[in-house]
Amino acid sequence: MSSLPLLFKKEGLVEKHQVEGVDPSDRYFNRAVLVNRTPSGYAAKTMYEALTVEGHSHQTIGAAVRELINVMQGFGFSKLRTRPNFKGAKYLAEKETWIEYQDQA
Repeated sequence: MSSLPLLFKKEGLVEKHQVEGVDPSDRYFNRAVLVNRTPSGYAAKTMYEALTVEGHSHQTIGAAVRELINVMQGFGFSKLRTRPNFKGAKYLAEKETWIEYQDQA
């Protein structure tokens, strides 16, 4: 394994975000979102029970997380919000502001 900090790797995990909301069964949930650097940008991924949700590559981390939220909303998840918890190996101590996403109509 490389000794370079995760943030400087050409590909691989660069950030971990937290997603919270309500699942399609109307239960509250909280999961990690893994943001990976790809050859063409960033892609986000999360798992919820047997469901794995992955997005495509985007030029920004924000766009990658937003696409993941859109996919989750398509599966019936609602009241979603995210925030970064780790940038590379640095823990952000839950000080980052939540980004809330409006439910799809």
